[in-house]
Amino acid sequence: MSTWVWTSPLRDATISELAARVAGWGFDVLELPVEEVDDWDPAHAARVLADHGLAATVCLVMPPGRELVAAESATVGTTQDYLRRVVDIAVEVGSPVIAGPAYASVGRTWRMSERERGDRIAELRDNLAPVVEHARAAGVRVAVEPLNRYETSLLNTIGQTLAALDGLPVDGCGVGVDVYHQNIEEKHVGDAIRSA
Repeated sequence: MSTWVWTSPLRDATISELAARVAGWGFDVLELPVEEVDDWDPAHAARVLADHGLAATVCLVMPPGRELVAAESATVGTTQDYLRRVVDIAVEVGSPVIAGPAYASVGRTWRMSERERGDRIAELRDNLAPVVEHARAAGVRVAVEPLNRYETSLLNTIGQTLAALDGLPVDGCGVGVDVYHQNIEEKHVGDAIRSA
């Protein structure tokens, strides 16, 4: 159950309140979005989740200004720093994964020729690689989520995402599937999911 159902940004008090409610409803995992790395305390979250028998999963967040492609090197660097810190938070709360569109800010769309798309995919691999290595060393995987065409121009389908991640270590990254987006973009949702 994602805390985004109730709140944004997430805060410590809300984690305490929601963990009890979600556990009482029979859920076993609470998704914790990291909009900013200091929004909530990972140590507090880990204690609260343990007290309620809940596991954690961590969601990375890509607002305007967080970019790994088609951006200035300083922006790419701060985005990589953010993603590495999200990995560290995942370790603290016991999440085996960080998931989300780890490539471009949500809502950023632009036209690309096939050549430009190829350049952006190569750029993504290069800029995501150090984050994946950090995650791999920490025992966490980066689940890269394709989004629908209204929310990004880069990765809309599972096939595009698999191709973009080709060459990166599979024990450090994979595809994060959100059926909402895939229901819009895939010709055959089940086949696309099985391919991942």
